[in-house]
Amino acid sequence: MADDSVTTTGIARHGAARLPSVEIDGFNIELKDDDGFLGDRASKGAFREILDGLRKPLKKNGDDPLGKKSTDEIPKSELDDVLVGADIGAAALVHGAIEHFAQELAYVTRRILKTKAWADTERIVVGGGFRQSRVGEIAIARTGFILKAEDFDVDLVPIRFHPDDAGLIGTLHLAPSWIFEAHDSILAVDIGGTNIRCGVVETRWKKASDLSKATVWKSELWRHADDAPTREGAVRRLVKMLKDLITAADAGGLKLAPFIGISCPGVIDADGSIEKGAQNLPGNWESSKFNLPASLVEAIPQIGDHDTAVLMHNDGVAQGLSEVPFMQDVERWGVLTIGTGLGNARFTNRRKESGKDKEQGEKKPKKAKD
Repeated sequence: MADDSVTTTGIARHGAARLPSVEIDGFNIELKDDDGFLGDRASKGAFREILDGLRKPLKKNGDDPLGKKSTDEIPKSELDDVLVGADIGAAALVHGAIEHFAQELAYVTRRILKTKAWADTERIVVGGGFRQSRVGEIAIARTGFILKAEDFDVDLVPIRFHPDDAGLIGTLHLAPSWIFEAHDSILAVDIGGTNIRCGVVETRWKKASDLSKATVWKSELWRHADDAPTREGAVRRLVKMLKDLITAADAGGLKLAPFIGISCPGVIDADGSIEKGAQNLPGNWESSKFNLPASLVEAIPQIGDHDTAVLMHNDGVAQGLSEVPFMQDVERWGVLTIGTGLGNARFTNRRKESGKDKEQGEKKPKKAKD
C-alpha cells in the first residue's frame, strides 16, 4: 500500500471539480437502455460493427466492394481513401456506415444533452481516436446536422489538437498559471486501455498565456496491451519513460516544471486512487492498495531542484481541457471522446476576478446519472 505520508501534490486535489479555468459539471455519464450502455452504440467498435453488418449480405453474393479483408483489418486510412476513390460502390458503402453511425451518435448525444449536468450546453468538442480520420470527421459533421434539424441548439466540432496530443496538452490546465512563469514545459501522461503515452508538453506560455499554442515537444508510446504486463510492471515502464523524457528535456535546454499531469480512465478520487472505470488497465488499478500518483512521487521525488507534484484527472476531462483556450466565446460546453467507449465531460468556464485566477477548490466532480 502506498505510504499515506507521501505527498502526491501540493497544488490541488486529484479529480477536482474546480480547475483554474473551468468547473467540471459532470463526466462519464453512464446512460443505459435494454441493450446495455448507450455509449457502446457510438464507439469506434460500433462503427466497425455497422460497416461489417452492411458488408455481410454483399459478401454472400460476392459483391462486396471492399474485398476479402475483414472489417477489422481495414485501416482507417484505407477507408478514408475509399471516400475519394474511383469505386463508387465502395464509397457508397462507407457513406452508408457513416450515416448509420451518425444517427447512433446523435441519439446518444440527445440523451446526454437531456441530463441535468449537460443542460444548456452550447458546444460539443468531439475527440478520441475515431476523430483522427476523414470518416470520423464526416460522421461528426453529419451528427451536428442531425441535431440541428431536431432543434438542438448546439454545435459539434472536431477537437483541434491531434487526438494523440490532446490528452497530454490538456493536463496543462490542471496546473495553476504561476507554475508556467519560471518553466516552459511539463511532463504529461495519457493512460489508456491499449496504450500509455508520455510526453514533454511545451507551454509556449510567453507567446500565448492562454496555452493555445502549447505543443507536444517529444513523446513516447508504449502499447501495453501487446505485452500484458502486471500493474507493477506497467508502473516501472511508465517511470522509465518519464525519466527518459526528463533527460531529453534537460539535453534540449527546456526548463521542465516539477509537475506531472496524468490523464487516466475512471473516477479519480481526491487522494489519487481510482474508484472505478479502470478495468481495461493492466492489473487492478482500483485496489485500495494502489495509488499511481504516490508511486510516481516515490520513483521521481524531484524534477530539477524541486519536489515533484503530480495531479491526475479523468482522461475524457483531460482531453476536453485542451480546448479551453478556444471555448472562451461560450459559457457551457462539453467533450465527447469516441474510442473504445464514449467518454464525456461537461464544463462551465470560470471567469477571472481582478485578472487573477481563483484558487483551485477541492470538491470532487459528480458522476452524473441518468
